[in-house]
Parts: sequence; structure tokens; C-alpha cells
Amino acid sequence: MKQTLHILPIIIVSQFACTSTWFAGNAIIRSLAKNLNFGPDIVGYVISSVQFGFIIGTLIFGILMIADRFSPSKVFMVCACLAALSNLTLIAPNLNISGLLLARFGTGFFLAGIYPVGMKIAADYYEKGLGKALGFLVGALVLGTAFPFLIKGTSWANDPNSVIKLTSGITVLGGFLLVALVPNGPYRVASTSLQLNAGPRLFKNHDFKKAAFGYFGHMWELYAFWAFTPIALQWFSNKTDNDLSVFLWTGIVIALGGLSCAFGGMISQRIGSKKVALKALLTSGIFCFISPVIFVLPVYLFLTCWCLWGIAVTADSPQFSNLVASSVSPQLKGTALTIVNCIGFAITIVSIQLLGLLQTIIPINLLFILLGIGPLLGVYYLIQKKTKKSY
Repeated sequence: MKQTLHILPIIIVSQFACTSTWFAGNAIIRSLAKNLNFGPDIVGYVISSVQFGFIIGTLIFGILMIADRFSPSKVFMVCACLAALSNLTLIAPNLNISGLLLARFGTGFFLAGIYPVGMKIAADYYEKGLGKALGFLVGALVLGTAFPFLIKGTSWANDPNSVIKLTSGITVLGGFLLVALVPNGPYRVASTSLQLNAGPRLFKNHDFKKAAFGYFGHMWELYAFWAFTPIALQWFSNKTDNDLSVFLWTGIVIALGGLSCAFGGMISQRIGSKKVALKALLTSGIFCFISPVIFVLPVYLFLTCWCLWGIAVTADSPQFSNLVASSVSPQLKGTALTIVNCIGFAITIVSIQLLGLLQTIIPINLLFILLGIGPLLGVYYLIQKKTKKSY
């Protein structure tokens, strides 16, 4: 046991370092576009290209069963180096718009070998207590999501070249740190052959299907909630004549979600991952449906509710990943996590784009009700009673 005490901290540090190209990249993209004399409309396309890269990457990694057929630590290290190289492309001389979009797409693509693979590595080490381990791991990544909002409040946001060099450097270091100190886990069972029908077969596993669709409902809400939190804060600030620091409070709301992931992971040791996920999903769903009331509260109650919502909306994420990993055989854990991530992130694009279209039609104080669809469906699938034996 003592020999493996360093494993989880190393995975957390390495994964946080390697995903910095995603977090910090989004923070400096406006300054980078300005320095390259690109119009402000390019920013949305650049941010979306990372998401699309990640979706395509997880789709290909899932179909080819990369994390299950090959050493996940080596996959992690190779993808870290390639993500860093894609990131460095942003400071190449004479970079054009196509190159900018391709560079961010490449970063997202290779993050498919970092984020879900990091969870796969944790699953290979923690047969018991995986919910707790993933709680700390995902919690650290949620804190990383708050990182861009912190950067925007510093002079770093105006110096994209330094941020790009730093994040590329620590991404490479993170990859080599993990491969050097985290060998293949004791519970890893490698797949010996490519199974192109593994994805469809997984959805015939009832326990996997419950966990996956619960996660999809969670993802419908999560990223749209994060994306529109600054808009909600600004709308409330303007309506009530309160001078809120939008970036600061957005960072706080997201960062609290990181802490709730870790706390939920510890609670899962006592009551189980399913109960933690169910309670968090129910709570965040209730916030969705009562959100119009939140907008008429005094400022201190408004911010309190929004922070509590930020806590609830993320606490279920690592527990869904635990339920997914625990529902399949060891040689398919990496594939299962990767496929679920692929579909989940694709869903986030749909919900964000939908809210973006509807915000010109529906008042902001009513917009968040639509996010309740996700938790509602997620809870429905999660409480299904029928069970089938995993394969």
C-alpha cells in the first residue's frame, strides 16, 4: 500500500499540468487573436475547435480501444508531447487563421489521450475506492477550468506567448512524470485484440447504459451552466445595479465545484457512488427549475444560490465515471470511459449552442430552466431497477 501512496497525487499533478493547454489556452485566445490581427468573431470558432478536436479524438481512441490495447501511461505521455507541440504552433511565425484553428483542434484531439486515459489509469490502481480517487482527480480538473477566469484578472492574459510556452513546457513535464512514476496498474487487463463493435456492445450492458445516460444528462447541464454563468451574473448585476466582479464570481462558482468533487468522492466511500450522483443530480436539477426565483433574490442570496448550484452541478461527475468504469470488464474500462466522454462532450456543444440561440428570444432569468431537461432524464435512467450481469 505504501508503495502506491504517490500514485494518485502524481496522476492529479500530471493530468492538471497536461490539460493546462486547454484551460489556459481559452484564457489567452482573445489576446492572441488581437495580436495576430484576427477579428473578434474568430474567438468562438477557436474555442469550439478544441471541443471538436476532443470529440473526434475520443471517438477515434474509443473505436480503436487505444487505452485498453496499449500501456495507458505511454499513451498519456505521447499525447502530452503532441498536445504541447500543437500548443506551441500558436507562436509560429506567420500563423494564419487555418493554422490557428488546426492547432487548437490538434490540442483538443490529443487531450483525448490525457483526460479519459488519466481516469483509466486511476481505475487500474483503485479497484476499491475508485469513486474517492476520481473525486480528487476530477476535482483538480474542475479547479483547472476556473483557471482562465483567474488569468483574465492578471497581466498574463495580455502576454499569450509566455502562457503558451509555459503550458507547453509543463505539459511535457507532466507526461514524462506520469510515465516515469506510474507504471501499468495492478488491476489493468489489456485487450489483446481490436473489437470494433465494443461501443455498441457496451450499451447492451444495462448497468453501463444507466451510468452513461445519467452522465449524458449531467453533461447537458454542466458546461452550459458554466458557459452562461458570466452572462447570468452580468444580467443580474445590470438589473439590480450591483457592481459584481463577473470573472471573479464565475471563477469562485466553478472552483467550488472542484471542491465538491473531492468531497463527494469521500462521501461515496460511505454511501456509494450512485447515491452521491443521484443526490447531486437531483439538487442541480431543482436549481434549474427554480432559477427564475433565484434572479429576484437579494444579491447575497443570489450569489449563495449560484455557488450552491456550482457545488451540486459537478459533484456527480466523478461518480458517474466510477459507475461507468465499474460496470464493465477490466479490459474495456478505458474504451468505456473514452466513449462516454466523447458523447458527453458532444452533448455539451448542443446545449450551449441551443442556449446561445434562445438567449435572444427567452429572457436570461428563464433560460436556465431548459438545462433541467438533462438532470431529469439523467435521474430517470439512474434509478432504473433492472440489472444485468456485466461482461
